[in-house]
Amino acid sequence: MKKLFGSLVVLATVLVLGACGSNGSGSSESGNASADNQLESIKSAGVINVATSADFAPFEFHAMIDGKDQIVGADIDLVNEIADQLGVKVNILDLDFNAVLTALQQGKADIAVSGISATEERKQTFDFTDNYFTPEQKLVINKDNESAYTSIDSLAGKKVGAQKGSIQESIVQSQMADSQLVSIAKVPNLINELKQGSIDGLVLESAVAESYVAQNDDLMVADVALEVSADDSYAIALPKGSTELQTELNKILKELDENGSISEFVQKNTDLANENAAQ
Repeated sequence: MKKLFGSLVVLATVLVLGACGSNGSGSSESGNASADNQLESIKSAGVINVATSADFAPFEFHAMIDGKDQIVGADIDLVNEIADQLGVKVNILDLDFNAVLTALQQGKADIAVSGISATEERKQTFDFTDNYFTPEQKLVINKDNESAYTSIDSLAGKKVGAQKGSIQESIVQSQMADSQLVSIAKVPNLINELKQGSIDGLVLESAVAESYVAQNDDLMVADVALEVSADDSYAIALPKGSTELQTELNKILKELDENGSISEFVQKNTDLANENAAQ
């Protein structure tokens, strides 16, 4: 297996995107490229600009590595492998999740990788690679409520959190229609709301849920079954019409899936997230 951090990850300081009505004049060199020559432009620039939201352990999160705050995670390992095969470096744009696709649309990023599901609505604006990970969805609750919240019906009228702009919002709305959806931009803020009792539950992808539960001994994964759909699977978002880039990324993703690398990335970073929280 190739080394996971073979490409240099540069943390970019990013001003608020979308919400401030950016006109895109600050676009990166490769971000200015039209979609039809996106792959060529990335290789020419020698860097791939990646939009993500680093609050979604184990896929993307902050960790202290050798005394320095770094963005790591399964998606980051994935991006580094892609960059290695393209022969370029990685530039990470760390944003609120609901600004990640805005950055891509504005040309400030070449790709978006942040546990993103290729919904039909998103496909109208963006292209996507093949799916590279299909998560289960879990409900996280306070341990004190273990006996109270044992089914979807038991959460009727209760406040259930989800990350703003995420697929989990639609899961709460479709599968827990009698509950009250509470959307917040950052997962750590949702965790704090849950711990304080401001919300009664929180829907997260299974690896993310297990990571936060391991870090908070007052929380648990509830014994509440949520449906899993292929539409919830994660894919890399691309500018519309990025045919050559899409084809190249699909080839790389297929290789990483078949050799077991993606599963290794998830397990490795689940362990890292838990170790980092214990420090």
